This record gives sequence, C-alpha cells and structure tokens, in this order.
Amino acid sequence: MKLLVLGGPKFVGRHLIDAALAANHNVTVFNRGQTNPTAYPEIEKLRGDRDGGLAALQGRTWDAVIDTSGYLPRLVADSARLLADQAGYYVFVSSISVYASLASPYQDESAPVGQLADESVEEINGDAYGPLKALCEQAVERYFPQRSLHVRAGLIVGPHDPTDRFSYWPWRIDQGGEALAPGAPDRPVQIVDARDLAAWVMGMITKGQPGVFNVTGPATPLTWGEMLATCQTAAVKPAQLTWVDDSFLLKQEVQPWRDLPLWVPASAGEMAGLYTVDCRRAIAAGLTFRPLTQTVVDTLNWLKQREDDWVGQVGLDGEREASVLQAWRDSVSKR
Repeated sequence: MKLLVLGGPKFVGRHLIDAALAANHNVTVFNRGQTNPTAYPEIEKLRGDRDGGLAALQGRTWDAVIDTSGYLPRLVADSARLLADQAGYYVFVSSISVYASLASPYQDESAPVGQLADESVEEINGDAYGPLKALCEQAVERYFPQRSLHVRAGLIVGPHDPTDRFSYWPWRIDQGGEALAPGAPDRPVQIVDARDLAAWVMGMITKGQPGVFNVTGPATPLTWGEMLATCQTAAVKPAQLTWVDDSFLLKQEVQPWRDLPLWVPASAGEMAGLYTVDCRRAIAAGLTFRPLTQTVVDTLNWLKQREDDWVGQVGLDGEREASVLQAWRDSVSKR
C-alpha cells in the first residue's frame, strides 16, 4: 500500500515507519525536515509546513494517511480537506486525554469528550490539549466520514520516547541503591509499547476498519509493583524499592509526573481513572502486547546508547530523593 505519514520520525512516527516498511508498504513522509532529516534514506520525503505549506501534497494519491502531528483542529482540517479526494483512509493519532473527565474507572469510547468555551484557542496547555485533540478528531471525520481511524492512545512507551516519562523507571532502578516508589504497589498502571501500537495501526489500515479506539494496555491489569519489579529484573544491580504514601509525598511537595513520572495520587480527582481505561475494543480488533520485560530491556538498552548525555533529565535528583526517603523513615519511626 502507499502510505503518507504526516510528521517526523521522532518516536511514534519512527515506529510507524518501521512497521510500514516491515510490511513492505511504500512510505512517504511529509514534514519540515527538522527531526532526524537523514533517517530513512530509502523513503520519499516531502517538505512543507502544516500551517499554510501543504503544496507538496497536492496532486498525489495514497491509500492511507497517518497523522502523528495533529494538535490544532484548524491545521488538521486543512490536511484532511486537501487529502479527502487523494487518500482512501485517514489515521489520526489522538489521546485518551480527549475525555471530559478520567475520574471514573473503565471508561470506554462512548464517554463524553472535553469541550472548549472558545474553540478558536490554539494555545496547547494542560487544559486545552485534550479538547483540541477531540476537535481534531471531528475535523478528520468531517472530511473522511466512515473512513477514518481515531487512535486514542494511552501512555505510549518504549525506545526513542522523548518525554522520558516511563524511561525514568528502568533508568532509576538500574542505578541501584534505594529508590523511592510512589503510592502503593497494588495500584494500577497502563502503558502501550509504541511498537505494538504501530503494528496494530498497520493491521487496521490493511482492513480499512474505521472508528474510535482506546489504545492502551496491557490486556490484563498491570500494577505499579509488577511494573517496577520488571524493571528490577532487567537491571544488573537493581535498586531496592521503598514505597512512600501519597499523602506524605504531597506534604513534601513532591510533584506528580514532574518529580515522579507516571505517579497519579489516589486523590487525583479528575485523573483518578487514568490507568483503568477500557481498551477491550482495540484488543478485539487485534491489538496485542509484547512482554513488559521486552519493553523494559529495550528501553534501558536505548537509554544507554543515546547520543545525548541523559543522566536523569526527569524525576527527582539523587539528593532530593534521598532527602524525601530520610524524611519518610523519620516519620515512620515516630509512629
């Protein structure tokens, strides 16, 4: 098949290109040429800008479009409008952040999406990100009715993840010593390896199956304890875990996500159901998951081979972590 990828080969885009090439598809990418421009010399590269620079896409045809870089509905509408008669199928990489609330567990695709009081807003922040993605989905559906796939992805992980949210945990536990683990080991967590997401998207393109799908996992419930134990298994001299209560961490002004990636306190309110999203529809449509051990090992190996000097750019630094752990021990000893 002839596939067009809108976006650069950075993370999800990279794995989608890999999956497409592995399936012997003909791949063209469209982007500004600013992210890994020399990667994939064997594929066609069209240069332009989504904001008024779509000329390179005119007069061409593709079997399917994969949009990995759509964040503003105005720009997504521009590309979908242009490609409506030039492509048969449109894949939009969206997010579970589209939902108006993630307070309730086990939400499926029928849950209401967030809305903006002013739909012309183009500042992408924590409050607007999800509703803007929802508007992007609607823009795609407007021009590709019944021939578009909306991938509401959960936390995407694996090699080449630029956010280092999940990557922090294999890295930290591989450093040894005593590692601070937030909350409780039986608390749920959901992740999806970018390579599993990409393989599923390729299968959906082949079938031409439209619709909205929550894409996260794994297929069976995963806990924080199991995730971090897997990270310990992958490490040569793994850190020992000390689990610290949510309330204590918050009193210590430890910030969820920023200081301890992936951590969502039990009192998170609107985000309490973040890691219990219902993804059965995608699983029924063929989504499968590699063993978590493979994701952890591959992520850790990638971290050790990175060209930049990554030594924990996210998460607590060593001094701050040790300070919080000592304060926790002092607190426990006084009980």
